[in-house]
Amino acid sequence: MILQTNNHLNPEKLSECQLALGYSFHDLAVLEKALTHTSCRLENNFSNERLEFLGDAVLGMIISDYLYKTMPQCSEGELTKIKSVVVSQTTLATVSVEAHLKDFLLVGKGLNDRNYLPKSLLANVFEAVIAAIYLDGGIEAAYNFTIKHLIKEIDLVCKNQHDKNYKSILQHYSQKEYGITPNYRVLQQIGPDHGKSFEVIVSIKSNEYGKGWGKSKKEAEQSAAKETLKIIFPDLIKEIDS
Repeated sequence: MILQTNNHLNPEKLSECQLALGYSFHDLAVLEKALTHTSCRLENNFSNERLEFLGDAVLGMIISDYLYKTMPQCSEGELTKIKSVVVSQTTLATVSVEAHLKDFLLVGKGLNDRNYLPKSLLANVFEAVIAAIYLDGGIEAAYNFTIKHLIKEIDLVCKNQHDKNYKSILQHYSQKEYGITPNYRVLQQIGPDHGKSFEVIVSIKSNEYGKGWGKSKKEAEQSAAKETLKIIFPDLIKEIDS
């Protein structure tokens, strides 16, 4: 199938690309520009370099917004670590391939083998497409596209970043699935002041789930969060503890 004619994508390929992306452009020219690598730019022609610049900023804002809203218990340092992995070149190259962007790229003759495209090129085209969608359909369209393609990577990073931090993991998945933050309530505390033990229960949307004991409220909350994960997300907790 012919991908391009005189350094332009043909209409059929642009239609296929939109189907793969799950977004229909009002302005196909901006999509074509996003898919045009600088290696095939001719004099007075265009490439996706400027869109990649804009997409990098839009991507950073979207991921920061998403992490800030869905992980209120995480510190600035934790959020920064998660974001740095999610927006890394390696991660973006992976999701770019999963979105089939390499099948629609306009590249120069020296890059004809699409199975060996540089990670930087694949990551850059993903950012350029984010910018193209942002310009064509606004921030909401760009947000939906970005999170749709990166949510799996965010989940993976969170599980690794918060290894055994059951409270943070429950926080993330509760926000993702129910749009609400878990609540922790102390049921009882026993023992002297210098050696108290606490029992805590988790509630989500007024429904009570796991209970846990600990020598501090924090420890009891972790235990209760783990028990809650076993109830609500049994497959997830098995994967985390494996």
